[in-house]
Amino acid sequence: MAFSELLDQVGGLGRFQVLQMVALVVPIVWLTTQGMLENFSAAVPSHRCWVPLLDNSTGQASVPGALGPKDLLTVSIPPGPNHEPHQCRRFRQPQWQLLDPNATATNWSEAATEPCMDGWVYDRSTFTSTIVAKWDLVCDSHALKPMAQSIYLSGILVGAAVCGHISDRFGRRLVLTWNYLQMAMSGTAAAFAPTYSVYCLFRFLAAFGVAGVMMNTSTLLMEWTSARARALAMTLNSLGFSFGQVLMAAVAYGVRDWALLQLVVSAPFFLCFVYSWWLAESARWLLITGRLERGLQELRRVAAINRKRVVEGTLTTEVLLSAMQEELSVGQAPASLGALFCTPGLPLRTGISTLCWFAFGFTFYGLALDLQALDSNIFLLQVLIGVVDIPAKIGSLLLLSRLGRRPTQVGSLVLSGLCILANTLVPYEMGALRSALAVLGLGGLGAAFTCFSIYTGELFPTVLRMTTVGLGQMAARVGAILGPLVRLLAVHGRWLPLLVYGGVPVLSGLAALLLPETQSLPLPDTIQDVQNQAVKKATHNTPGPTVLESTHF
Repeated sequence: MAFSELLDQVGGLGRFQVLQMVALVVPIVWLTTQGMLENFSAAVPSHRCWVPLLDNSTGQASVPGALGPKDLLTVSIPPGPNHEPHQCRRFRQPQWQLLDPNATATNWSEAATEPCMDGWVYDRSTFTSTIVAKWDLVCDSHALKPMAQSIYLSGILVGAAVCGHISDRFGRRLVLTWNYLQMAMSGTAAAFAPTYSVYCLFRFLAAFGVAGVMMNTSTLLMEWTSARARALAMTLNSLGFSFGQVLMAAVAYGVRDWALLQLVVSAPFFLCFVYSWWLAESARWLLITGRLERGLQELRRVAAINRKRVVEGTLTTEVLLSAMQEELSVGQAPASLGALFCTPGLPLRTGISTLCWFAFGFTFYGLALDLQALDSNIFLLQVLIGVVDIPAKIGSLLLLSRLGRRPTQVGSLVLSGLCILANTLVPYEMGALRSALAVLGLGGLGAAFTCFSIYTGELFPTVLRMTTVGLGQMAARVGAILGPLVRLLAVHGRWLPLLVYGGVPVLSGLAALLLPETQSLPLPDTIQDVQNQAVKKATHNTPGPTVLESTHF
């Protein structure tokens, strides 16, 4: 693990790391808007059938002048389940008898109605345009709206599976640059999609890029930052998602047209694509994969930016070969996915870390659906989700530094699960208490996300790091897809979905007790490094002078 010493020499927390952090975290803020976009662009406005008496000038000409719009609505649209105008049916012929003050519901029959044969009229007071209004994703086509979100999540799932592996083979920065361009082009194209199917295709491609950006951003931050500053860098990266939630509400409040909103949140990634060519490739990955000359160039460049002029002049190929002789001898052989499940010690780490990612995606989307029922003002709700996340993630930074990775991981998951389980005991009439417990659970999940974003990278070697991060992202998206389906269990008991949502993070948190602590340890570069860490930990736990010998880790 000699690269950690090289990184300390060129600067593990200096000017370069600050510039890199800004360049990588700002896109994360904008990236978050992609995932939350359809809360606004796919909002379902109030709607009713198009009817000639109200919406056709020729039909209106034959109406007696004493009748106003409310009267015409009464004779044209039957009342719906909530006694408002029905959203999916209209009268075949005007029911003039309903204007009689003594008229009742028995004055018309279901046979006198028909579906909306001529389309719908939408309320445009909140949003001037949404994809629901553009492609009439209502009534018999209402299932197409959640399908768009499922297709987006599937894109992240596929992107995580593909980008993690190719980043381990072709580099972090190269894949990140391509993902920026893919997000910009696909997101922009979605704004001009002529049909719903084309829109879903471009959203899938944009989501593919989102997965790659999330994974490569966290890995570059981790591999270019010293051990003592790693938690800070990853917490700032995690906070980017929280600020992105607030940004989404602000942008959506100002831009009420879905196509323009889609364009506004996608176009900035063209700028990210342009400046991403300045970003440094991971020197750790370059050296471990045998690209010594490029790795040397990146290290010298970082030393220059961090004003380590003396170190910049002493870095040579011979110095690298001497410092990393052991890593280079075993690191150039490409590690396969099978190594995660066949190498002693790695299967347990892989299984538990993947379970923790799954629990986050599964439970977060379950809580988000509950939160959406708390307030009809979706702009305020969006801000609330982001604001609650911020103190939880800042608190997790302090806990990670004081308590370590494993206790923080366990505590945050168990706490969020217990908050959800507690809601099974709270009466539905106590809405304020239920909301407080749901928000507290969401905060616990935010802390858990920050923790295992760091923990996953520290548990696995450089040659497999992106692959395991990809597996984690895949697990989170599978959880996100399955999470909403659990709400169907409510037909057997209103408490049953909460029992599942709360039980999964509690069980995954307890399973995390089996993981090793990685606080202050240098990042492992090879599979051998991981095994050496386990041996040194076992030696550290035995009495005698070996305890002092291992404290430098």
